[in-house]
Amino acid sequence: MTSELQLAGRVVELARQLAGAGAEADVFAEHNALALTRFANSFIHQNVAEATTTVRLRLHVDGRTATGSTTIVTDEGLRGLVERTLSAARLCPPDPAWPGLAPPAPVTGTGNWDEATAQASPDERAARVRAFVDAAGGLEAAGYCRTLHTAGGFANTAGQSASGRTAEAAMDGIARAGGLDGTARLATGRLADLDGAVLGARAATKARAGAAPVELPPGRYEVVLEPTAVADMLQNFAMFGFNGKAYNERRSFAEPGAQQFDPAITLVDDPLGATDLGLPFDAEGTPKRRVALVEGGVTAAVAHDRRTAAEAGTESTGHAVPGGTSGGGTPLNLRLAPSGPPSGSPPAEVPGPPVDAETAALIADVERGLLVTDLWYTRVLDPKSLVITGLTRNGVWLVEGGEITSAVQNLRFTQSYPQALAPGAVLGVGRHATTLPDSWGSAWWTAPALRLAGWNFTGGASG
Repeated sequence: MTSELQLAGRVVELARQLAGAGAEADVFAEHNALALTRFANSFIHQNVAEATTTVRLRLHVDGRTATGSTTIVTDEGLRGLVERTLSAARLCPPDPAWPGLAPPAPVTGTGNWDEATAQASPDERAARVRAFVDAAGGLEAAGYCRTLHTAGGFANTAGQSASGRTAEAAMDGIARAGGLDGTARLATGRLADLDGAVLGARAATKARAGAAPVELPPGRYEVVLEPTAVADMLQNFAMFGFNGKAYNERRSFAEPGAQQFDPAITLVDDPLGATDLGLPFDAEGTPKRRVALVEGGVTAAVAHDRRTAAEAGTESTGHAVPGGTSGGGTPLNLRLAPSGPPSGSPPAEVPGPPVDAETAALIADVERGLLVTDLWYTRVLDPKSLVITGLTRNGVWLVEGGEITSAVQNLRFTQSYPQALAPGAVLGVGRHATTLPDSWGSAWWTAPALRLAGWNFTGGASG
């Protein structure tokens, strides 16, 4: 069986043969295997698995650059990829901003890998679905359990080569009571760490606690955001704030060296930690490393690929994404540091209230505010200040005198995310961070709960 590194090397040699000795080429070969077990109405209704190997070639010849890809990895398919890309390069305009290829450099580790997760059977995923449904206690349940494993190989004509593999398991489900949804989700590097019963019980508790919601007027409220809500903030920070292309084009709020966040905020991108996921090198072959984007509230860096780094007069941070030249360097393993020491054990659930012990501790100091489970359907209104509009989902509760007093109907918000975390705006940070899955399995967001001084709610869910 041909490895991804061997595939990449074969394409590099073909590029040398067909494009000539002066051509520069890099090749990223990636094998993705996704297995998904979906359930609705408390029954499994779909079990699917797909495995795809994709080879991406970037070719720079005679001052012009083109890219191409194929999923046909036969000798004929790989030769066709090189021929098509070479033809495209000859028709492209000159590329004076070509940053060159990644030089030879050692890669740290081979990735987060768990053989049992990579080889998990449908029965193993179904067992977690059954545990989720049983724990929901008769409520209607829906969601998915998935396993994903990736193997990657990279080679270029400058002599850089790298390989690695990673595995992920994730579960995302809801329980519904009278049209009200409670949710629970988790991503991890080991399927063995997914406990369907814990997640199902959490979702059911939230759903039941959402009964008889009251309607509140729009306004600015103190909030406690659960990790599921904070994850949306991290995703938008990654795409629009700490993205190197957005920064170079002055579309980002980021100002390295400035105190833009509360001192309680430290934000890092790190695919190499013990609990983090992803390959140890990026799509350009640059080794990945821990990158601090915010340290103690001070913006420290943005994420670059080779092209945006060259434009900014700096070095790539290892954030090139496959096929992502137009999007720029993007951090896909963002972690907002919790307030306490790392812990492998999640906080204990609190009987009755729809929160765990750590979130309850944040709520205890809130005189009047809102507990928010999820932010969803979020859209950017102003990229420069990262003003976002969206809706709450899967549970909102009124907090008075440090206690949850009633459920609240969903609200629309319009809020600058950086402003919400500005100096003096962060009143509390949870001690435990939860890793949450991206919808497509290509990014992971790790966050604690946050207590924030204010959040702008601009209307009900209907307008």
